[in-house]
Amino acid sequence: MKNIFAFFLFFTVNIGMTQIVQSPSKNLVLNFELDSNRKPTYTVTYKNKLVIRSSNLGFKLKDGIDLTSNFSIDSIGNKSVNETWQPALGEQSNIKNNYNEMIIALSQKVSGRKLNIIFRVFEEGVAIRYDFPLQKDLNYFVISDEVTAFNLTDNHKVFWLPGDFDSNEYIYQESLFSEIDTKKVDLNNGIGMKSIAGQFIVQTPLMMKSKDNIYLNIFEAAVVDYPVMHLDVDVTNYKLTSHLVPNAIGDKANLRTPCVSPWRTIMVSDDARDIVSSKMILNLNEPSKIDDTSWIKPMKYVGIWWEMHVGKATWDYAGSQNAQNKPEDVLKPTGKHGATTTNTKRYIDFAANNGFDGVLVEGWNVGWEEWFGNRKEEVFDFVTPYPDFNLKEVNDYAKSKGVKMIMHHETSASVSNYERHLDRAFNLMKDFGYQAVKTGYVGWIIPRGEFHDGQSMINHYNYIAKRAADYKIMVNSHESSRPTGYQRTYPNYICAEAARGNEFNAWSVGNPPMHETILPFTRLLGGPMDYTPGIFEIKMNAYDAKKVEQVHTTLAKQLALYVTMYSPLQMAADLPENYEKYADAFQFIKEVGMDWQESKYLEAEPGDYLTVARKEKGSEKWFLGAITDENARQTEINLDFLSPNKKYQAVVYQDGVKADWKNNPKSYIIKTMQVTSKSKIKLNLAPGGGTAVSFKPIN
Repeated sequence: MKNIFAFFLFFTVNIGMTQIVQSPSKNLVLNFELDSNRKPTYTVTYKNKLVIRSSNLGFKLKDGIDLTSNFSIDSIGNKSVNETWQPALGEQSNIKNNYNEMIIALSQKVSGRKLNIIFRVFEEGVAIRYDFPLQKDLNYFVISDEVTAFNLTDNHKVFWLPGDFDSNEYIYQESLFSEIDTKKVDLNNGIGMKSIAGQFIVQTPLMMKSKDNIYLNIFEAAVVDYPVMHLDVDVTNYKLTSHLVPNAIGDKANLRTPCVSPWRTIMVSDDARDIVSSKMILNLNEPSKIDDTSWIKPMKYVGIWWEMHVGKATWDYAGSQNAQNKPEDVLKPTGKHGATTTNTKRYIDFAANNGFDGVLVEGWNVGWEEWFGNRKEEVFDFVTPYPDFNLKEVNDYAKSKGVKMIMHHETSASVSNYERHLDRAFNLMKDFGYQAVKTGYVGWIIPRGEFHDGQSMINHYNYIAKRAADYKIMVNSHESSRPTGYQRTYPNYICAEAARGNEFNAWSVGNPPMHETILPFTRLLGGPMDYTPGIFEIKMNAYDAKKVEQVHTTLAKQLALYVTMYSPLQMAADLPENYEKYADAFQFIKEVGMDWQESKYLEAEPGDYLTVARKEKGSEKWFLGAITDENARQTEINLDFLSPNKKYQAVVYQDGVKADWKNNPKSYIIKTMQVTSKSKIKLNLAPGGGTAVSFKPIN
């Protein structure tokens, strides 16, 4: 770390006095006070405009214990921090962590129970955390409800997902706050678990925009040993209240003092670029617990995956119908199994010939005939391959080609089974040189009654990252809860899915063109996403004439996603033969970086457009991605982010003149030009389109 500065100040105050903590620039101000009932409350103002009205803080505990009122202030502590730290992987090599902090120590006169509330105010937002100090009368306790509220000032525009405790794989809804209603959501558009908590409950991150063009985002950071926070919505009073995901018996969290809650965050700015580029969530997590991170490296990969989604191959060896109806036929192959030794070698060759780091193979292990919607606790053992997949032969072949294999562990949501087999599974990976694992949690959690977003599952996801670190294995989780910056603490938790990914375009109504312009303002604030971009064969009738499904972008936009959707683990998701047909466009995927020295968010508007430029770590190369929603867009970008006194060759991959995501998605143009930091470049984005640009220094 460097540039560390902090000061501390503690003093006592009288009840009822307003206490203030400001951002370093003083644009953002949080006010705390106890109201007439001695309830802890807060407000937030931005540039002298009220953005969060007086809102309650506190908890209701099991057995009737109330930590919402009758408090007195024992002391107040203030601290300022200005430091810089370096992530193992990231959007930038140096991250600034600059905030002012206020700690309010509270106690209840009658009960004597104590609760500390910590406030941090950054340039782009505020964070609130509860600290439960060690105390005789509150040792082990159970949270029934967290009453943290976020009272808004007006009927904002909102980008929201329904409050499903088991899935975040939904299409974003765009509406006024007063129009939030989960009854409007078609729950059949995909594989959402449909564990909908209520008509007026939404997920976080919740992105909003006020009528006077102030952007707000409500989220959380450092969710550890605690459930995910959803939000109860009062559409009449523009009020949001914390809604914690329960366990099987209805408890929200089981805790023991001393302990802390996750941070509740409110990002605020009049510039959308401040929201999408914020590192506040990362900064609120603990520093890395892994001393040597040299083994944590970015990976660009291909894999046996998309061919199953488009119906060309299957995950299972024998066919699910055989498994369900004819047990004696379970090991008789159907002839469509994708994860064969021969097919895997084909992908290894493709990866080696095109400079890719790894190959993912799904469906390699026994159990896929009965995995989906399972009611069995033990389906997979994570070590036994199908008869047509030779682990040693595949491993030896990959090693000879300089390619790393990526393991796949689909748990079918049987969590206890996975944990029982975990060390054997990781040992197998180490024996065969696998450096990364993709985990999956499709289905209702076993043991029954638990949710993907509950406390026990949060502990599981974090445990997998910790245990994987012991084996020097990187983790990419799918169908997990959305990340909240924990990759700072365990940087081997390299990325996650935890949102509606690109695969939905293969077999559902798909992701609308605005989808990828919202995700950077929501899901990606918590951590990198394995979105699996790079689909070139846009329309699924290429595989089956009866199919009407398609990817809702142009081919050029699929290229741009490698820049706009940050991840140090990037998949070229399409089939090798499709890349061979469009080799000139594929060149961008081969060249684009994954680990960055610097990132510049040049243009941003949630639901509409995003333009990002990134400098590759350890080189002078820059890459730019620009995307739009269903509307065509023309813009001019100033290239002053390039190094001065250098000339660059810019290769522009853009939509064709008549390109359109629906009617003409594969029309693209590639052009080359010479530019400098004083140049400007015009971008013409088709409906649902995008532009990708590589900049290479030539002097």
